[in-house]
Amino acid sequence: MGRLWIGAVEVAELLLSAIVHLIYGLYIFSTAVASDISQTFLGAEDRLPIPISTENDGPLQPPIVLLHGIFGFGKGRLGGLSYFGGVEKKDDRILVPDLGSLTSIHDRARDLFYYLKGGRVDYGQEHSRIYGHGRFGRVYTTGHYPEWDDLHPIHFVGHSAGAQVVRVLQQMLSDKAFEGFDSSENWVLSLTSLSGALNGTTRSYIDGMLVEELEGKSMKPVCLLQLCRIGTVIYDWVDIKWLKNYYNFGFDHFEGSWRKAGILGLVDSLLGNIGPFATGDWILPDLTIQGSLQMNSNLKTFKNTYYFSYATKMTGNWLRGGYTLPLSLCGIHPMLFIRVLQMSLWRYPQRLHPIYKGYRDEDWQDNDGAVNTISMTHPRIPIEHPSRFVVDELQCANMKPGVWYYKIIEADHIFYILNRDRAGVMFDRMYEGIFDRCRKNSFRLITAIPSPIPIA
Repeated sequence: MGRLWIGAVEVAELLLSAIVHLIYGLYIFSTAVASDISQTFLGAEDRLPIPISTENDGPLQPPIVLLHGIFGFGKGRLGGLSYFGGVEKKDDRILVPDLGSLTSIHDRARDLFYYLKGGRVDYGQEHSRIYGHGRFGRVYTTGHYPEWDDLHPIHFVGHSAGAQVVRVLQQMLSDKAFEGFDSSENWVLSLTSLSGALNGTTRSYIDGMLVEELEGKSMKPVCLLQLCRIGTVIYDWVDIKWLKNYYNFGFDHFEGSWRKAGILGLVDSLLGNIGPFATGDWILPDLTIQGSLQMNSNLKTFKNTYYFSYATKMTGNWLRGGYTLPLSLCGIHPMLFIRVLQMSLWRYPQRLHPIYKGYRDEDWQDNDGAVNTISMTHPRIPIEHPSRFVVDELQCANMKPGVWYYKIIEADHIFYILNRDRAGVMFDRMYEGIFDRCRKNSFRLITAIPSPIPIA
């Protein structure tokens, strides 16, 4: 009887989550369509975004690249809708690439490189063979910043999974992983992480990823991610050109459209036998704690790059510190309130060996509805990278490269994206601070970097 009751609760929770996400997705899509219609027939102009300091601006100022997270989109997708609330419209030195909303961090990093330098996207021969997709992707006839090199580095601002994309890209640059290019880690001048999933998130398990693979399967048979998988497979198979130009999950290199896969290919994909969800070459495996731990094992914090992280949380200790629960109903986006509560209550299965040495459930309870706060501050696992907690950003007036400066702020995961009006003046101040800090750190200072600290 008890198991039936638990099963009924889980099904109800799944249906509620699916409905909430579907409604929000339709809301975003309809908002984009309405905005396009308004601008086409009424000639309406978007309200100018935040004022950006131009005191030091000039032709030699490095560009700033804004990177979206999971289910996100870049400039040109969803019509005139802006993932970053319009901050890119004030300065022609700001770029917002579209990297596919569900593709793996590896594939996004490869896409990002060729978006900037130009050329045909090369996912790598070995990687493409292992994960069963085409080696080459789209062609960028002209790169958006073809002069990118040691002398012309770039500032990056990544939201959610976007922050980890930059870290992987920088490591690839250091490893000279792009054939025909003499790259280095110094091509990245700074990285600002907004609610970045630097160490994974327990949200991935709540939505359906397994903490421990069972019989080669990485997802629960019935979960929110399975619904997402089915919807994505059908969307890509139908392959309606104008619709995919409007929004694209980024799996074109898997050739899953009806033209190439046919009916049998669709069936195989839906059964989980082929495609990104079968091989694991998509974003969610990278966002599990074990996936991030494996990825972080090969990623460095580089001594000549500036790092700053905004860690968000919408939780607090209740009943004299005995419980971590959502702070309030008012400050959290309706879609995220249940998610904040779920993440606060999630516990690592006691029957399994700890996911890393020193893991404690209580460390991972504070969250913003999508990512745990502990994961956002700086890279922590498997080794802790040099970091410094700041209360006021004025403490960063003389930032040192090679150290992760981080600030914890009260906000949910989408507070600083999509809807500028929701965050109000806080939205303006944060982005203004980010862009000012980028401009002030436009010239590299070579310093020594402290050694990483092993996790106790």
